[in-house]
Amino acid sequence: MDLFEFSVLIIILAFLCEYVDSSLGMGYGTTLAPLLLIMGYKPLQVVPAILLSELVTGLSAAFFHHKFKNSNFKIGSIDFKIATVMTGCSILGTLVAVLIALNLPVFYIKLYIGLLVFSMGVFIIVSLNRRYKFSWKKITSLGLLAAFNKGISGGGYGPLVTGGQILSGVKLKNAIGITSLAEGLTCLVGVITYFIFTNHTIEWNLAPSLVLGAILSVPLAAYTVKKFKGKHLKLIVGIASLILGLVTLGKLFL
Repeated sequence: MDLFEFSVLIIILAFLCEYVDSSLGMGYGTTLAPLLLIMGYKPLQVVPAILLSELVTGLSAAFFHHKFKNSNFKIGSIDFKIATVMTGCSILGTLVAVLIALNLPVFYIKLYIGLLVFSMGVFIIVSLNRRYKFSWKKITSLGLLAAFNKGISGGGYGPLVTGGQILSGVKLKNAIGITSLAEGLTCLVGVITYFIFTNHTIEWNLAPSLVLGAILSVPLAAYTVKKFKGKHLKLIVGIASLILGLVTLGKLFL
């Protein structure tokens, strides 16, 4: 496929995965990356292209979540401050994670992520009717841990950030919008890193199809969040976390 050639199949896959991600705050890279690798694409085609598409869709999803009043990203608002803290923590967390990842077997890294995401789903479902007091300490710790997960395994950011915010006292719809903005800015760091530090030639032929398919789903996903009742959406987020955790664990033992 040439640099600016579009693939209908890739566009459809990106649309579906991003719709789930922007609706629930999780699942885009976790679902799409394995599918693309199974289809025969190389990691250096998949990872940078996904980061670029998540950069574009994360920022656009944040715009639409703000527009539909799921979140409030005016400068100085609590949602904007939380997203800023999450993004700042991601730089430190990712650097520490890379150093540790170089010395840990992949099996134990994936086991850790799977158990953590699964546990998050359990806590969300068990506490459906419970409200948590907001805590900046929890938010900061969450940002570092989520970025650590992203750096050490390439996944686990969305489920942990969305679920963790709920358990830190952030309202669900706000949490989903904040996750979109924070992950978009985090992916900006990732894309810049690829440009500066990689010694390999990056193939961007997947990027046009991924960006187009993903961005087409964003307004619909943000509108879906607006229309869903908070409790129902919280249950879906909890179930999605359970499933993603089980899938991660299943890949290790099956």
